[in-house]
Amino acid sequence: MRVVEERVTNLEEVLAEFISHTDSTISELSMEIREFKSHTDSVISELSMEMREFKNEMQIFKKESEENRRDMNRQWGALANKMGTIVEDIVAPATRPVIKKYFECEILTRNLRSFRRIKGGKEIEVDVVVECENKVFMIEVRSSPDSQYVNEIIKKASKFLEFFPEYKGKELIPIFAGLTFDDNVIKYASKKGLYVMAYREWEYMDIINFDEVKRDN
Repeated sequence: MRVVEERVTNLEEVLAEFISHTDSTISELSMEIREFKSHTDSVISELSMEMREFKNEMQIFKKESEENRRDMNRQWGALANKMGTIVEDIVAPATRPVIKKYFECEILTRNLRSFRRIKGGKEIEVDVVVECENKVFMIEVRSSPDSQYVNEIIKKASKFLEFFPEYKGKELIPIFAGLTFDDNVIKYASKKGLYVMAYREWEYMDIINFDEVKRDN
């Protein structure tokens, strides 16, 4: 009987030691998990802060790049205007994307400073003539746009096919182009049904009264 009691006592001691060791192991493991979680949280927090800083830096860089690009556009536009090359350097390259965007037609031909003289000595010069399949665009460029030019361009458009008979049968669309326009000139042109093409906040050349002209016609 004593032997049995001793064995039971030993078993209880072993079990108590096992439970104690297990509790200690669980406690250590729990502490390690808490430490790991704390370290992970710290790393995530630092990473989040770095990402926010990177995002802010990228926004600043994007803003500075945008301002630099706009400033370059202004300088380039002013230089082209001063040198009298606004047609070649600014307006002509913009015709393809602008016409495709607003009038959904591909350019077949584009001619700069087209000059024609007909019988009787009458003559005409158009800054840019752009031909599409069913449309022809007469683009007149002015370095200092004024309302008086609106009427002059409309008058020139009325005589266009007389000098360029090869475009008969196509819809004629006159466009008044320049670097910048006063609001009053834009309103007057819109009232007269004349499209205005200029820099839109110095992004790129664009028709800035397309909706107004379409609505009134």
